[in-house]
Amino acid sequence: MKEIFDKVALKCSKLTTTSYSTSFSMGIRFLYKKFHDPIYSIYGFVRFADEIVDTFHDYDKQKLLQEFRQDTYRALEDKISLNPILHSFQRVVHEYNIDRELIDTFLHSMEMDLDQANHDQASYEEYILGSAEVVGLMCLKVFVEGDENKYNELRYYAMRLGSAFQKINFLRDLQADYKEMGRTYFPGIDMDQFDEAAKLAIEKDIAIDFKDGFEGIKRLPKAARFGVYMAYVYYISLFNKIRSTPPKRMLNERIRIPNNRKYALFVGSYVRHSLNLI
Repeated sequence: MKEIFDKVALKCSKLTTTSYSTSFSMGIRFLYKKFHDPIYSIYGFVRFADEIVDTFHDYDKQKLLQEFRQDTYRALEDKISLNPILHSFQRVVHEYNIDRELIDTFLHSMEMDLDQANHDQASYEEYILGSAEVVGLMCLKVFVEGDENKYNELRYYAMRLGSAFQKINFLRDLQADYKEMGRTYFPGIDMDQFDEAAKLAIEKDIAIDFKDGFEGIKRLPKAARFGVYMAYVYYISLFNKIRSTPPKRMLNERIRIPNNRKYALFVGSYVRHSLNLI
């Protein structure tokens, strides 16, 4: 029975999510259960593409990513794939009418990571659009469950929240991106001269994105609101930790939130949500 294969494929997406991201997995648990499987499936797809460009250093990344792109399109056309991650993803794409343009834009940003180590303002915005903002839009497609008016109303806010999350990831991963991968995402900044002024300018930009993103969270359907709010709470905490971290230290270690602190944040957030404080 194909239903068994569908379940096995989904388990692979869930395992991918729980293996790679403790915080994201926690956030999914606070969504209504009907959203768990589709969001696992989106994350699995995004994670596999990202792994190709970020960790498969002993292999032909260009070839692997091209094959992944071709396999993705084939799965979407055939509505089945023996790659369980792609099989789960294509089911979500068809069920929630996720635009092909969002997938194309995401894969383009992954390709940018293969040969573009530095960015100007235009390519920086283009990369964030594909690597983060459209992923937020894929999830939003799931959350609105076919309500195109609601999707269009929340589209801007979902993009801003995705942008804030990605820029924080850039700051968190400065050491790995710059010292290990040779990448500099922030335009006009010499990482050899990364100082408090440069850091503050980036933080001000993120704060604007966060403000807009939070407005969108408050307008989300109830079934999705708390899970997305949990992700927001985690990233706000990480952002605050980054704000208090000296620039030189950020270039020498990855900024983290310990798991026990994550759990405490989530408990406190649940209480606020239960009291209708968000």
